[in-house]
Amino acid sequence: MTTPATDPEPPTDRDHDTSWSANLETPGYAEDPDLVVDHALEAVRRTATGTHVNLVTHEAHGHPESYLHPALEAALDEDASVEFVDRCGCGGYVTRVRR
Repeated sequence: MTTPATDPEPPTDRDHDTSWSANLETPGYAEDPDLVVDHALEAVRRTATGTHVNLVTHEAHGHPESYLHPALEAALDEDASVEFVDRCGCGGYVTRVRR
């Protein structure tokens, strides 16, 4: 796990009323998959119903279906959806959450 001094800031400090992308692939996230999940959940909470957020995660943790998707599905209501989109050119992964 990272130390508090090196933890990345959450990907947003505001609510989003349009679709957007949350960058969860900076070096601080590479060291802490729990922080990726926590910040992904916060990004989803800050995304308006009827829109989506693309969660871009670091390649260090592998495919997000193994660690991120179960956490998202457990926390979301039944109207939300979680889908794997693709890999980034930089090696990360993109998961789209529709609210």
